[in-house]
Amino acid sequence: MKHETLKSLFALVASCLVVLAASETRAVLGQAAQTTPEEWKVVEQAIRKTGSLQPGAVFKIGLPRTDLLVTVRGVAINPLLALGSWIAFKKTGKDTVVMGDLVLTEDEVGPVMWSLQESGIEQSALHNHVFDESPRVMYMHIHGHGDAAQLAGAIRRALSYTKTPLGPQLPGPTLKRGLPSEVDFHQVEQILGRPGKDNNGVYQFSIARTEKITDDGMEVPPSMGVATAINFQSTGGGRAAITGDFVLLAAEVNPVIHALRENGIAVTALHSHMLTESPRLFFMHFWANDDALKLARGLRSALDKTNSVK
Repeated sequence: MKHETLKSLFALVASCLVVLAASETRAVLGQAAQTTPEEWKVVEQAIRKTGSLQPGAVFKIGLPRTDLLVTVRGVAINPLLALGSWIAFKKTGKDTVVMGDLVLTEDEVGPVMWSLQESGIEQSALHNHVFDESPRVMYMHIHGHGDAAQLAGAIRRALSYTKTPLGPQLPGPTLKRGLPSEVDFHQVEQILGRPGKDNNGVYQFSIARTEKITDDGMEVPPSMGVATAINFQSTGGGRAAITGDFVLLAAEVNPVIHALRENGIAVTALHSHMLTESPRLFFMHFWANDDALKLARGLRSALDKTNSVK
């Protein structure tokens, strides 16, 4: 009888210790999630570019390729439509995770990849986003874990093999390529059922999924690249060039392809961006240049096939 009582007592103590450890872990993670802009100064100094805090305790730096003059089927691309490199940092306990997407010309891919590999920063995808662009542009997704300053320094070294502009972002004409907007984006918002924002001549929508997304056990907020992105650039006469990517579960891929193609929107790429995410995600890029409201209706049809936040 005494033996059984002792076994029960030990089991109860062990259970309490497990609960306490889990509580302490949650507390540490909760503390890590609290961050301020000042904590990321070392990252800004290493990259030589300012960033901003995003929802989910993410610190993000945008690196638009304003040095590139890219056209797609006769449309001069605003860098913020489809040439926006970015890197995002998030603290996980004592360490930091970095994820990002680097916009590269073909001759930059090899040197950047090798530089990152030498620094221990992994590549999780390399692909196109659109068709018929000139010059050819590739997109490299990256993932790293460790000290924030060292990660930033490694990315800065890799960027030195590119012509990516660093330092203060130049205002005005450098970013505002293309025609003044003749599109009623209030109507576009109503059709899509979501608010957007004007970002230097590109009207942008970011639409999160309803699921909790994790990668290697860390929750990945929408601001780290797991929200559907839809961008509009006016091309005159009520028309707009659109591009971006849908973030999809496997069961959503073909219904979304059907909805896009049914509405005259080309699917230009389908691939992964991460290696160990849960649930498994697919990223579908698209392109069209047509009446903006017509395209908005096509995009809404595709969005309705996904489990996205309303």
